[in-house]
Amino acid sequence: MTTLRAHAIDFEKPWAYVVLTKPDVTFLVVITTVAGFYLGSRAALDWALLAHTLIGTTLVGAGTAALNQYIERDMDALMRRTASRPLPLGTLQPADVLRFGAALVIIGSVWLAIAVNALSALLALATCLFYLGLYTPLKTRTTLATAVGALPGALPPLIGWAAACGHLSAGAWILFAILFFWQFPHFFAIAWMYREDYARAGIRMLPVVDPTGDATFGQIVATSAILVPVALLPSVIGMSGMRYFTGALILGMLLLQVSLWTSRSRTNVRAKWLMHATVAHIPLLLLLMIFDKVGR
Repeated sequence: MTTLRAHAIDFEKPWAYVVLTKPDVTFLVVITTVAGFYLGSRAALDWALLAHTLIGTTLVGAGTAALNQYIERDMDALMRRTASRPLPLGTLQPADVLRFGAALVIIGSVWLAIAVNALSALLALATCLFYLGLYTPLKTRTTLATAVGALPGALPPLIGWAAACGHLSAGAWILFAILFFWQFPHFFAIAWMYREDYARAGIRMLPVVDPTGDATFGQIVATSAILVPVALLPSVIGMSGMRYFTGALILGMLLLQVSLWTSRSRTNVRAKWLMHATVAHIPLLLLLMIFDKVGR
């Protein structure tokens, strides 16, 4: 009995397993996948197919988050913002987390392959492998890790699009580009607030090696500016109309103004405002895109 218990996942601490899945990050994966699915649908929305897509994608995303915490458990213990996670606290054992995360990724990928299609499964698995195999180890080696990490971060809408129509077209890649550039002001704002934490753990985020913030806020402003025309592309290719174009332009200029405002002072308080602005920006942009498709 003892031997069997040692090889079983301890489900006596369910809340700790919920924390492992990073619900806030997983929620972002879900809403961008839904947007990709809806915008990629060419007929009436297939609710059953959407449900299967969300089940599989959520499982892969949650499993990836758990495996990330398994890999980074020693670094998490050194940072104040992550020291209360289940592994640094000792609430869960590494072997349990490894089995839990791997099981979710495998089940989610197989679910997508069987209930949806092979392309969506491959994209979901690629998200996991890019995140864990490239972004995670590069974080302690180079500041370019943020750009690498933005690649898997921008894949969820492609998963939804592929699930809906079985292929990727220009609209899917525009969604990918929007998510890709959006991540830079979002993550650099967070990294600026927690730069001391990252330095303590040996993570080479740009703010760690850029004490003045010149490079960090230069990239924040530059990527916020690039995001403005990129976010207008759905209207350019006919995926959305003028209502979306007008709303996206307003949202983009507002985010750019917040980025410039933050850059002028570079305090943690302003960086937090920028983070909140980015968190509000992407769901509003996607809702505008969905709303304009509904209205056409």
